[in-house]
Amino acid sequence: MKASVAAGAIVLTGGKKIDAAGNYYEPTVLVSIPADSPVSCEEVFGPVAMLFRVNTIDEAINLANSTSFGLGAAAWTNDDVEQARFIDELQAGCVFINSMVASDPRLPFGGIKNSGFGRELGEFGIREFVNVKTVWIK
Repeated sequence: MKASVAAGAIVLTGGKKIDAAGNYYEPTVLVSIPADSPVSCEEVFGPVAMLFRVNTIDEAINLANSTSFGLGAAAWTNDDVEQARFIDELQAGCVFINSMVASDPRLPFGGIKNSGFGRELGEFGIREFVNVKTVWIK
């Protein structure tokens, strides 16, 4: 994150290691993030929210799809047409509308692009851990 701040990203809140045993990090919000900064180009795991301002749904979809990763995406709108566009056009293994990205053991979960291959959880995920035997009797 230091490299992204040095490149121009602004920390609205957080951004520091919590002074406690273990590896804890303050919930952090970043704005004015340059397109080529590390947090804009890499997967960020931890309590970091990046806020980008766009003027149209087209800009939002293009921005979201501009990364080489695609684990999960979340979009907020009550417009049915916009919901359908986000579902169809966001390049992610999971798309959540009006909800944060989360996993549920009943549903397959996994990414696309550089965020993974295949699925875990749910019916599709459990099949990754079984061997199917083909038997042919003539």
